[in-house]
Amino acid sequence: MITTRINEIFRLRHPIVQGGMIWVSGWRLAAAVSKAGALGLIGAGSMTPELLRAHIRKIKNEDAEGVWGVNLPIFFQYAEEMARIILEEKVRVVFTSGGSPRKYTSRFKDAGIKVAHVTATPELAVKCEEAGVDAVVMEGFEAGGHNGRDELTTMVLVPQTVDAVKIPVIAAGGIFDGRGMAAALAMGAAGVQIGTRFAATRESSAHDNFKGMILNARPTDTFLILRKLIPARVIKNPWYERVVEAEKRGASPEELLRIIGEKRTKIGMFEGDLREGELQIGQAAGAIGDLPAAGDVVDAIARDCERIMAEMPGQLLGNR
Repeated sequence: MITTRINEIFRLRHPIVQGGMIWVSGWRLAAAVSKAGALGLIGAGSMTPELLRAHIRKIKNEDAEGVWGVNLPIFFQYAEEMARIILEEKVRVVFTSGGSPRKYTSRFKDAGIKVAHVTATPELAVKCEEAGVDAVVMEGFEAGGHNGRDELTTMVLVPQTVDAVKIPVIAAGGIFDGRGMAAALAMGAAGVQIGTRFAATRESSAHDNFKGMILNARPTDTFLILRKLIPARVIKNPWYERVVEAEKRGASPEELLRIIGEKRTKIGMFEGDLREGELQIGQAAGAIGDLPAAGDVVDAIARDCERIMAEMPGQLLGNR
């Protein structure tokens, strides 16, 4: 069994975190991941405050033993109310994203909550450490959904961040199996956060149409769009083509917002409209071809990572 500071901080059997993806990471997915010994996160970014409370209470009833938490986007319109619900419901773990962690970290930690923040540059990781978070998630350019503007890949981002901070670093972006986890640990990460692989599981709340599109995706089927607004990695579809055409002709942010419209991600990821929906997913989609149970994903990644790390010395020429 692989044990790192992430296991100790969050009381996990495996240093694996399931990303809190919008429209995908409901209580069923988080519960299944936590039961397998990893950290399951409820994705609050596509919920109303009332729905978040309902998901928290459902997972409490479903799984009192596993470790789970909430992913809270700080820029979200309901963030303040959701922070209050998190405190009222005595959630033990919160991963924040999309803003300065200073806004909520002290309030959460005063309540005994473990806090991690998702960011995309070593400089921002240092600020997260100064804000008092327990760990930092470094998300590379390969990841799905909203991405850092600087386009740093996981392989260059993680080791530089490990050198820049003393708190544990959790690697994210493009990791979908035990090989990726072993690589992240070799770069100094204390754990991994995985999104795309968990989006294509039985417990994911993504629409079956969207899951099917992930399974059929090629390695080159995702692309980063909306660099003028909030960069996002999506699967290419007719809606994507309209956005790219508008960007190429220099459309204003206002025009791009009109093309995006409201709840475009819900239309695609949750309701299954593969033509008009925004289908956020990572580059790892091209490597995924099955729809297993989330617990089996956790077991396979942990088992394969341990095996790979044990076999690595034998693969070196000097040891043959």
